[in-house]
Amino acid sequence: MADADDVRRLALALPQVVEIDSEGFDFRVADKGFVWSYPERRPGAKPVIRTDIAVLYVGDEAEKQALLLGEPDVFFTTPAYDGLPLVMLRLAQVDVERLTELVTDAWRMRAPTG
Repeated sequence: MADADDVRRLALALPQVVEIDSEGFDFRVADKGFVWSYPERRPGAKPVIRTDIAVLYVGDEAEKQALLLGEPDVFFTTPAYDGLPLVMLRLAQVDVERLTELVTDAWRMRAPTG
């Protein structure tokens, strides 16, 4: 079972990563977000920052749909993320090895090449 501390440790171990000051966690490379805490929105209320859920950059809609359909207990989305290459990850549903793969892949897609 992974948690926010694992996300922080893994993200900060990658080259050129910057942590943005936030209520949860928010990591960027080359000014592009690749993993951050899920800001759960409820009607008429301020968003609640969920550090038990990570928003991950996945690159494209095909990858997003593959994750959502293949592992619905692990990944989900909301209408606010329709059309965006982002999924939400329930951290308690993955181990650190899988989290390492997911965070590294998200970073790799956002990091500058060359």
